[in-house]
Formats: sequence, C-alpha cells, structure tokens
Amino acid sequence: MNLIIYVFALILSIVIHEIAHGFVADKCGDPTARLSGRLTLNPLNHLDPIGSILIPLFVFITTIPVPGWAKPVPVNPYNLNNPRIDMVKVAFAGPFANIGLAVVSSIILRLPIIPPNTYLEHLFLCFVVANFLLALFNLIPIPPLDGSRIVAGLLPSTSFRPSPLEPFGFIIIILLLYSGAFKFIVNLALYLSCLGVGERFLHFAL
Repeated sequence: MNLIIYVFALILSIVIHEIAHGFVADKCGDPTARLSGRLTLNPLNHLDPIGSILIPLFVFITTIPVPGWAKPVPVNPYNLNNPRIDMVKVAFAGPFANIGLAVVSSIILRLPIIPPNTYLEHLFLCFVVANFLLALFNLIPIPPLDGSRIVAGLLPSTSFRPSPLEPFGFIIIILLLYSGAFKFIVNLALYLSCLGVGERFLHFAL
C-alpha cells in the first residue's frame, strides 16, 4: 500500500510540474499549452509511456524512489513576450512548483494536524520526497530536462534550435538511472526530506 501511495504522489507531482510550465508560458504570452488542454489535473492529458508508466512501475517493483516525467508541455518560444528570458522562467517553473509542494507538505507535517503512523501521513511524506526528487532531477542539464533549457536560456544566444543531444536525451537518462549515477540525487532528496519533516521521516524510511 505504501508503494501505491508513493506512485500516486509521484504521478500527481509530475502532473503539477507540467501544469506549472504551461501556466507560466501562458502568463508570458504563449497560450499553446492552454489551447492544447494541458492546464488540467487530468493525468491522462500528461502521461508519457516511459516517464509516467514504466518508471513508476520500476519504482513499484524495485522500491527505489527514482523520478519520472510526463509528456513535455508544448511551448512556442516565439509567442513569448521576451523569448530568451521567458523560456528560462518556463523551464524553472516546474522544479519551482515541486519545491513549493515539498515545502508546503513539510510544513503541514510539522503541524500537529496529521496523525502519525497513518496513510495520510505517508501520503504527505511521499509528496515531500517525490517533489524534492523531481525538482533536483529536472534541474540536471541534460536534454530534454529543465536544467538544459535553463542553461540554454542563460547563454548569449537567441536560437531555440534543439540541442544535438536532444534525440539521445532519454537514452542517456535511462542509462544513468540503471548505472546508479543518480544515487547522489536520490540521497540529496532524502536528506532534504529528512530536514523538512524531522522525526516523521523515520516513518517513511521504515
């Protein structure tokens, strides 16, 4: 049951991550995501076969809390008010939303309103871990992760051509996942989660 709760928290966090991208893009002048029906909590509009199904299934089978991803929100940079700077805002919106969810969930767990040793407590603990993990994972500068978009937007260039690594990005990510190269990211997410919720984290770890 605890793994099911974690997978649920992970998928919902991924959906909110993508909504944040589309929401900021819309506010910066590009309505593409909104017109494509991506500003919705309906997970069916966001699911990616690998990142939203196979990766959570991998988590369920192995119990290793690795991140996942959804279909990228469509963004037309040429519709944005200030394309280069706004693309950085759009890219950072997803990780920022995840950090916000992790912090809010941590605060709720710090308050004496969630009974310990309950499924509700575990749900909020899963939100903390999943969102710190998603934020850190997506800030890695490997295409098509958000970190690569942020770095590209900060470079002195107005070109929005895809990175040469873009076609191989998911392959690189999967290989790194299976090689254990992301262990540092997982450990850092768990450390931040422990700092955020204190002794309650022991319930998650156990």
